[in-house]
Amino acid sequence: MTSALLSLSALLTASALAAPSAGAAPHDDRPAGVPAGWERVAGADLTHITGASGRQQSPSAPGRQQPLSGSGGNASAPADESGPLAVKSMRNGRFTATEVNYAAPNTGALRARSTAVTGAWESFAFEWDEAGQTYAIKSLANNRYVAVEKNFTGQAQNTLRARSTTAGGWERFEVYHNEDLNLYALRSTLNNLFVAMENSYTGSLQYTLRARSADVTGSWEQFDLYNIVG
Repeated sequence: MTSALLSLSALLTASALAAPSAGAAPHDDRPAGVPAGWERVAGADLTHITGASGRQQSPSAPGRQQPLSGSGGNASAPADESGPLAVKSMRNGRFTATEVNYAAPNTGALRARSTAVTGAWESFAFEWDEAGQTYAIKSLANNRYVAVEKNFTGQAQNTLRARSTTAGGWERFEVYHNEDLNLYALRSTLNNLFVAMENSYTGSLQYTLRARSADVTGSWEQFDLYNIVG
Protein backbone atom coordinates (compact mmCIF):
# COMPACT_ATOMS: atom_id res chain seq x y z
CA MET A 1 0.00 0.00 0.00
CA THR A 2 2.80 2.37 0.94
CA SER A 3 4.59 1.69 -2.34
CA ALA A 4 1.42 2.38 -4.31
CA LEU A 5 0.85 5.68 -2.51
CA LEU A 6 4.42 6.76 -3.17
CA SER A 7 4.08 5.92 -6.86
CA LEU A 8 0.85 7.90 -7.10
CA SER A 9 2.45 10.87 -5.33
CA ALA A 10 5.42 10.79 -7.69
CA LEU A 11 3.11 10.65 -10.70
CA LEU A 12 1.10 13.66 -9.50
CA THR A 13 4.27 15.62 -8.81
CA ALA A 14 5.64 14.89 -12.27
CA SER A 15 2.36 15.92 -13.87
CA ALA A 16 2.32 19.20 -11.96
CA LEU A 17 5.84 20.00 -13.10
CA ALA A 18 5.08 19.16 -16.72
CA ALA A 19 1.79 21.06 -16.93
CA PRO A 20 1.88 24.81 -17.74
CA SER A 21 0.69 27.16 -15.03
CA ALA A 22 -2.91 28.35 -15.26
CA GLY A 23 -1.82 31.92 -15.90
CA ALA A 24 0.85 31.13 -18.46
CA ALA A 25 0.89 33.47 -21.42
CA PRO A 26 0.12 32.06 -24.88
CA HIS A 27 3.04 31.49 -27.21
CA ASP A 28 2.14 34.47 -29.41
CA ASP A 29 1.81 36.75 -26.33
CA ARG A 30 -1.72 37.70 -27.36
CA PRO A 31 -3.71 38.98 -24.36
CA ALA A 32 -7.09 37.52 -23.53
CA GLY A 33 -9.80 39.04 -25.72
CA VAL A 34 -7.54 39.76 -28.68
CA PRO A 35 -8.81 37.78 -31.69
CA ALA A 36 -6.60 35.63 -33.87
CA GLY A 37 -4.93 37.44 -36.72
CA TRP A 38 -4.35 40.63 -34.74
CA GLU A 39 -0.78 41.17 -33.60
CA ARG A 40 0.46 43.85 -31.24
CA VAL A 41 2.57 46.58 -32.87
CA ALA A 42 5.62 48.09 -31.17
CA GLY A 43 7.03 51.54 -31.85
CA ALA A 44 9.51 50.79 -34.62
CA ASP A 45 7.07 48.37 -36.26
CA LEU A 46 4.34 51.02 -36.58
CA THR A 47 6.67 53.23 -38.60
CA HIS A 48 7.63 50.30 -40.82
CA ILE A 49 4.07 49.07 -41.41
CA THR A 50 2.52 52.46 -42.14
CA GLY A 51 5.42 53.36 -44.40
CA ALA A 52 5.21 50.07 -46.29
CA SER A 53 1.46 50.41 -46.83
CA GLY A 54 1.99 53.37 -49.16
CA ARG A 55 -1.09 55.08 -47.73
CA GLN A 56 -0.58 58.80 -47.51
CA GLN A 57 -2.80 61.82 -47.06
CA SER A 58 -1.96 65.42 -47.84
CA PRO A 59 -3.93 68.13 -46.08
CA SER A 60 -6.60 69.48 -48.40
CA ALA A 61 -7.04 73.14 -49.22
CA PRO A 62 -8.14 75.22 -46.22
CA GLY A 63 -11.86 74.90 -45.62
CA ARG A 64 -14.31 75.87 -42.94
CA GLN A 65 -12.48 73.75 -40.38
CA GLN A 66 -9.38 75.55 -39.14
CA PRO A 67 -6.93 74.77 -36.31
CA LEU A 68 -7.21 76.61 -33.03
CA SER A 69 -6.04 80.19 -33.04
CA GLY A 70 -2.47 80.45 -31.84
CA SER A 71 -1.36 77.21 -33.50
CA GLY A 72 -0.25 79.07 -36.60
CA GLY A 73 -1.96 76.47 -38.76
CA ASN A 74 0.98 74.10 -38.33
CA ALA A 75 0.94 70.81 -36.48
CA SER A 76 3.69 70.45 -33.91
CA ALA A 77 6.27 67.73 -34.40
CA PRO A 78 5.38 64.36 -32.85
CA ALA A 79 7.65 62.89 -30.21
CA ASP A 80 8.46 59.76 -32.19
CA GLU A 81 9.69 59.09 -35.69
CA SER A 82 6.42 57.83 -37.16
CA GLY A 83 5.33 61.31 -38.22
CA PRO A 84 1.77 62.57 -37.92
CA LEU A 85 -0.90 60.00 -38.73
CA ALA A 86 -4.53 60.22 -39.78
CA VAL A 87 -6.97 57.66 -38.36
CA LYS A 88 -9.69 56.53 -40.75
CA SER A 89 -12.70 54.52 -39.59
CA MET A 90 -13.55 51.55 -41.77
CA ARG A 91 -17.16 51.74 -40.60
CA ASN A 92 -17.99 55.00 -42.38
CA GLY A 93 -14.82 55.72 -44.36
CA ARG A 94 -14.18 59.02 -42.56
CA PHE A 95 -11.13 60.45 -40.82
CA THR A 96 -11.07 61.08 -37.10
CA ALA A 97 -11.10 64.73 -36.02
CA THR A 98 -10.65 66.40 -32.64
CA GLU A 99 -13.66 68.51 -31.70
CA VAL A 100 -11.72 71.36 -30.11
CA ASN A 101 -14.70 73.72 -30.31
CA TYR A 102 -17.12 71.46 -28.46
CA ALA A 103 -18.39 72.75 -25.13
CA ALA A 104 -17.51 70.99 -21.88
CA PRO A 105 -17.64 68.17 -20.98
CA ASN A 106 -17.13 66.97 -24.57
CA THR A 107 -14.35 69.39 -25.52
CA GLY A 108 -11.73 67.50 -27.52
CA ALA A 109 -13.95 64.50 -28.32
CA LEU A 110 -12.66 62.33 -31.16
CA ARG A 111 -15.14 61.78 -34.00
CA ALA A 112 -14.75 60.03 -37.36
CA ARG A 113 -16.53 62.75 -39.33
CA SER A 114 -14.06 64.25 -41.86
CA THR A 115 -14.10 63.25 -45.53
CA ALA A 116 -10.52 64.50 -45.94
CA VAL A 117 -7.52 65.51 -43.88
CA THR A 118 -7.85 69.28 -43.59
CA GLY A 119 -4.90 69.84 -41.27
CA ALA A 120 -4.23 69.53 -37.55
CA TRP A 121 -7.84 68.57 -36.78
CA GLU A 122 -7.24 65.11 -38.23
CA SER A 123 -3.55 64.77 -37.28
CA PHE A 124 -2.25 62.61 -34.44
CA ALA A 125 1.15 61.68 -33.05
CA PHE A 126 1.55 58.11 -31.79
CA GLU A 127 4.19 58.27 -29.05
CA TRP A 128 5.74 54.96 -28.05
CA ASP A 129 6.62 54.27 -24.41
CA GLU A 130 9.28 51.56 -24.27
CA ALA A 131 8.92 50.93 -20.54
CA GLY A 132 5.18 50.34 -20.66
CA GLN A 133 5.09 48.95 -24.21
CA THR A 134 2.14 51.22 -25.00
CA TYR A 135 1.29 54.28 -27.07
CA ALA A 136 0.09 57.70 -26.05
CA ILE A 137 -1.92 59.42 -28.78
CA LYS A 138 -1.55 63.18 -29.02
CA SER A 139 -3.94 65.32 -31.03
CA LEU A 140 -2.09 67.94 -33.02
CA ALA A 141 -5.22 70.12 -33.06
CA ASN A 142 -4.73 71.13 -29.42
CA ASN A 143 -1.51 69.28 -28.43
CA ARG A 144 -3.41 67.27 -25.83
CA TYR A 145 -3.21 63.54 -25.16
CA VAL A 146 -6.21 61.34 -25.83
CA ALA A 147 -7.82 59.96 -22.67
CA VAL A 148 -10.55 57.38 -22.14
CA GLU A 149 -13.38 58.89 -20.10
CA LYS A 150 -14.12 55.85 -17.98
CA ASN A 151 -16.07 57.87 -15.41
CA PHE A 152 -18.49 59.39 -17.91
CA THR A 153 -21.97 57.88 -17.88
CA GLY A 154 -24.51 56.87 -20.48
CA GLN A 155 -23.59 57.07 -24.16
CA ALA A 156 -20.51 59.16 -23.37
CA GLN A 157 -18.88 56.54 -21.15
CA ASN A 158 -15.38 55.60 -22.37
CA THR A 159 -15.39 58.38 -24.97
CA LEU A 160 -11.96 59.28 -26.34
CA ARG A 161 -11.09 62.93 -25.68
CA ALA A 162 -7.92 64.90 -26.39
CA ARG A 163 -7.79 66.74 -23.07
CA SER A 164 -4.67 65.72 -21.10
CA THR A 165 -1.38 67.58 -20.84
CA THR A 166 0.49 64.43 -19.76
CA ALA A 167 0.10 60.73 -20.53
CA GLY A 168 -0.81 58.43 -17.63
CA GLY A 169 -2.96 55.34 -17.27
CA TRP A 170 -6.02 57.00 -18.82
CA GLU A 171 -4.03 57.84 -21.96
CA ARG A 172 -2.36 54.51 -22.78
CA PHE A 173 -3.24 52.34 -25.78
CA GLU A 174 -2.10 49.19 -27.50
CA VAL A 175 -2.07 49.12 -31.30
CA TYR A 176 -2.87 45.90 -33.15
CA HIS A 177 -2.37 45.15 -36.85
CA ASN A 178 -4.07 42.53 -38.99
CA GLU A 179 -1.71 41.62 -41.80
CA ASP A 180 -4.37 39.99 -43.96
CA LEU A 181 -6.68 43.02 -43.75
CA ASN A 182 -3.85 45.55 -43.42
CA LEU A 183 -5.97 47.34 -40.83
CA TYR A 184 -5.52 48.42 -37.23
CA ALA A 185 -7.33 48.20 -33.91
CA LEU A 186 -6.77 50.31 -30.79
CA ARG A 187 -7.13 48.90 -27.28
CA SER A 188 -7.27 51.01 -24.13
CA THR A 189 -5.14 49.67 -21.27
CA LEU A 190 -7.38 51.52 -18.81
CA ASN A 191 -10.33 49.19 -19.32
CA ASN A 192 -8.82 46.61 -21.76
CA LEU A 193 -11.50 47.35 -24.36
CA PHE A 194 -11.13 48.07 -28.06
CA VAL A 195 -12.01 51.43 -29.56
CA ALA A 196 -15.19 51.46 -31.65
CA MET A 197 -16.76 54.16 -33.81
CA GLU A 198 -20.36 54.89 -32.85
CA ASN A 199 -21.89 55.08 -36.31
CA SER A 200 -25.45 54.75 -35.03
CA TYR A 201 -25.30 57.62 -32.54
CA THR A 202 -27.17 60.81 -33.33
CA GLY A 203 -26.47 64.39 -32.39
CA SER A 204 -23.13 65.85 -31.41
CA LEU A 205 -21.62 62.49 -30.46
CA GLN A 206 -22.40 60.78 -33.75
CA TYR A 207 -19.28 58.96 -35.03
CA THR A 208 -17.55 59.41 -31.68
CA LEU A 209 -14.78 56.98 -30.73
CA ARG A 210 -15.30 54.95 -27.55
CA ALA A 211 -13.24 52.23 -25.85
CA ARG A 212 -16.14 49.82 -25.30
CA SER A 213 -15.68 46.58 -27.31
CA ALA A 214 -14.38 43.34 -25.79
CA ASP A 215 -13.44 42.06 -29.25
CA VAL A 216 -12.83 43.22 -32.81
CA THR A 217 -16.25 42.34 -34.19
CA GLY A 218 -15.85 44.03 -37.58
CA SER A 219 -15.60 47.46 -39.13
CA TRP A 220 -16.78 49.15 -35.91
CA GLU A 221 -13.35 48.51 -34.36
CA GLN A 222 -11.24 48.57 -37.53
CA PHE A 223 -9.21 51.60 -38.59
CA ASP A 224 -6.70 52.50 -41.25
CA LEU A 225 -3.68 54.68 -40.55
CA TYR A 226 -2.37 57.16 -43.10
CA ASN A 227 0.93 59.01 -43.11
CA ILE A 228 0.29 62.74 -43.44
CA VAL A 229 2.65 64.37 -45.94
CA GLY A 230 3.09 67.92 -47.12
